[in-house]
Amino acid sequence: MSDSSSAYAAAASEAARGDAGRGTPGSAPSMSSVSQPALATGASGVSGSQRDAQTGAAPGAPPRQQAQAAASGFGQPFVYLGRQPILDRNGALNAYELLFRGGAQNRADVDDDALATAQVMTRTIGQLGVPAVLGRHYGYVNISRELLFDDIVHLLPPGRFVLEVLEHVSFDAAVLERLAQLRRAGYRIAFDDVSEVTENLLRALPYADIVKVDLLQTERAALPGLVAHLAAHGKTLIAEKVETGEDFELASSLGFELFQGYFFARPQVLRAPHVRASRLALVRLLALVANDVGTAELERELRSHPAVVVQLLRLVNSSAYSPGRPIASLREAVLAAGTRQIARWAQLLLYASGRDLPWGSDPLVQLAGTRSHFMELAARSLKPQDPDFADAAFMTGIFSLVHVLVGSTPEHTLDRLGLAREIVEAVDGQRGELGTLLRIATEAERGDHDSAQRLASDAGGMFSALTPPLLAELNLWAGAWFTAYADG
Repeated sequence: MSDSSSAYAAAASEAARGDAGRGTPGSAPSMSSVSQPALATGASGVSGSQRDAQTGAAPGAPPRQQAQAAASGFGQPFVYLGRQPILDRNGALNAYELLFRGGAQNRADVDDDALATAQVMTRTIGQLGVPAVLGRHYGYVNISRELLFDDIVHLLPPGRFVLEVLEHVSFDAAVLERLAQLRRAGYRIAFDDVSEVTENLLRALPYADIVKVDLLQTERAALPGLVAHLAAHGKTLIAEKVETGEDFELASSLGFELFQGYFFARPQVLRAPHVRASRLALVRLLALVANDVGTAELERELRSHPAVVVQLLRLVNSSAYSPGRPIASLREAVLAAGTRQIARWAQLLLYASGRDLPWGSDPLVQLAGTRSHFMELAARSLKPQDPDFADAAFMTGIFSLVHVLVGSTPEHTLDRLGLAREIVEAVDGQRGELGTLLRIATEAERGDHDSAQRLASDAGGMFSALTPPLLAELNLWAGAWFTAYADG
């Protein structure tokens, strides 16, 4: 390796750590790094990019079955996401390619492209959160033909994501028309793993913005001609699978603008606690949207599924549809997202759910659901003419436990959800009327109604109405309400 390559590799490695090392705006401690980026130069034997494609299948199990189980996260306490830096000529971080990871091991294990991408989307948007994963940079997401025509692709805000069309997609008339539609919607399109000029590629070049050239698969003698041809069409060129300093020097001399590969950094594996999704709940939600029900009925269905509400808030704050103001009720979240986005999100979660267990078997979700409904019922008893207070109480109940679900602290988790100040103060410090109600709910769910009543008496005012018999009744109704949905 030449001195210039060595110096570049050191700078590029530092830049590749980028946001992961310093902490990106909006990132949260719930995002755990399992495998840090590191230089992988001079490796012997199987190349880094080839190692990334190995499945590592356990003996005796069909690969597809293993891949589906891994994709669903079945039996795992965490879900995983890989991201690999894309750098410019100066070693500065330009973007990340987001990669499916079925476990803590830094390898792909992909058997179903569409399912893998669905998992990448749900983990990026709904569990880790776009700000934590991407910071201020673009994310490249692999898109198969199946997902190219699926409406859920629009869950990816075009200002944050590049659609990377996989190499085996045939560019027929239908695909080209779809690419044109997506570009008109504001998306940038990248073609993956290009290694030669083919008729398939020539048909599609007018519909691409970016072309990624696979240095491992491209004949070195053919590389200058391929680059010149693509550059003549005005495409941004990315050299991918850059394994050595010599690879980088060659690609740089040929005019590549961006670079990706193990010479700079291995993919980093991020993880988040696995939050299970209920297929039946998602089916019901999709059915309601398909029947064009009103906001009130949609809100009513969402109330019975706390984990979807949490992810809905993430969706609202990760997308181009963010309301730009704190969200104080579930109704506001529904209106901010819109029924079309909610349908897309439910469809994606349903597609990606794999073999997940129903929420009714998750004690933490059960506690969040029961607590939120208890607080809503109590709020209606205390302020029967103030539905906004009941809405805020319900939201407080759900988000009083969300930091446990995502493995973070209340402060960091709530900062990412854009909730109203009174809800944040109630959850993080138990302040205000909602905070008092949360303390009472916590005692009541333990069955200590005397302690809950003492808290109510000490608070005085309207809270004095929460007598032990009423608290016991509200707790009973809240538990029965959640149980009615537990088999969903």
